[in-house]
Amino acid sequence: MKLREIVEKLHLTHVYGELDIDVKRGCSGDLLSEIMRSCKSDSIWITVQSHVNIVAVAVVVGIRAIVLCNGYDYDQDTFEKAKREGITLLRTEKDPFEVAGKIYQLMEGA
Repeated sequence: MKLREIVEKLHLTHVYGELDIDVKRGCSGDLLSEIMRSCKSDSIWITVQSHVNIVAVAVVVGIRAIVLCNGYDYDQDTFEKAKREGITLLRTEKDPFEVAGKIYQLMEGA
């Protein structure tokens, strides 16, 4: 599914990065070691973590985009690293449970 479609249907705020990319699955969590263990490449990651290390994890795993929930903002260092690494950053006021459920529904229906 194109990331642009997810962003539009969920009314996510586009912070940085490419939207015309495919995401094949999603993952949700805040424990970086768990995301590294269980998340797959070409995923969209739903989290409340905003520090720079999330970009490093995304790069290692092959995550295409990060959705920051609960109205949090990305740190400037995180934004700069995402630009260097080509990771798309999104944000929303919604909580992770709601975002994960809606993305799951979209992907299952696609």
